[in-house]
Amino acid sequence: MARKHLLAGLLDPVEPTELTAVNSPGAETAPVRPESVPAPLVPSFAGRGAVGAMSRSLERLTSDMVSARVAEDQLKSGTVTVDLDPHLVDPSPAPDRLPVLHAPQEAAFIEVIRAQGQQTPILVRPHPAVSGRYQVAFGHRRLRAAAALGRPVRALVKALTDAELVVAQGQENNAREDLSFIERAAFALTLERLGHGRDVIMAALLVDKTELSRLIAVRRAVPDFVVAAIGPAPKAGRRRWMSLADRLGSADMQARATAIVAEETFAALPSDLRFVRVFEAVKPVPPPAPPLAPAVSPPVVDGEEDGRSLARIERTPTSVGLIIDETLHPAFGDFLVARLPELFAAFQREQAREPDASAR
Repeated sequence: MARKHLLAGLLDPVEPTELTAVNSPGAETAPVRPESVPAPLVPSFAGRGAVGAMSRSLERLTSDMVSARVAEDQLKSGTVTVDLDPHLVDPSPAPDRLPVLHAPQEAAFIEVIRAQGQQTPILVRPHPAVSGRYQVAFGHRRLRAAAALGRPVRALVKALTDAELVVAQGQENNAREDLSFIERAAFALTLERLGHGRDVIMAALLVDKTELSRLIAVRRAVPDFVVAAIGPAPKAGRRRWMSLADRLGSADMQARATAIVAEETFAALPSDLRFVRVFEAVKPVPPPAPPLAPAVSPPVVDGEEDGRSLARIERTPTSVGLIIDETLHPAFGDFLVARLPELFAAFQREQAREPDASAR
């Protein structure tokens, strides 16, 4: 009977507040929710004294360790924001913006951040080569503003491969639609030089093969010093950049561009006007106009001329044209056309006689 009473205590229902990871009836099968911290992995002893204190300390330590692991996983997945020292964050290995010599917009942007704070976090990844540092996927302007203001920068930290970084960077810029044509072209060529495949570059810029080929071809054709000197030129557009690339195909035109960008007043111009200066300077020189064709005067009538030309001859290296003023003699043109076979036959006879004359 004594044994029955001992077992009876073990079969009594347990109060919910006493359930732990060890004695909970659903502990083995209950699904673990990612957003919740798992239950402690050590039993909870309700007793007092040294054993109870040690048990509670172990519970807290285990709970802190699990919480730290969850926080680390959230940090790597980019689901939480953190404040970082801007000086620990490096630019993207593939810059997507050209430097701007005069950027009042940059100063205005810094003032907005100063007054309203950073509303949107930047995206960074842990630096692949330097422990404790980060690289930006997007948010370079926000990073520069935070550094200028001496403030931490709010960031999402996410483990990204090189390809994932440039795709995230390119697509975020495409969503804003504020990259100029030449900046997109420069970004495309940079990614290609870094060894990224065309599929990655197309995903980053959201373009097809034809447009990507056009972007890379234009950037290759325009010398680096011209791109750096002009800057983003947002109003220039694709067609004029393509035309500029064609114009800079010769050493002579590149020499002209070099002279223009070296002028003292060039750097003081806005980016779009710098483009216009170079574009106009390398405009193809039109060929000289052919000399005026000699006029054919009408025959003399009663010893006088009325001063009007009967016909005009237009001669090029490959052709001769005869323009007849039919207001003087309306039928002369038809007469001349009808006599062309006869004139040509006479010409051939003259050509046939020339060798005989030279032989004598």
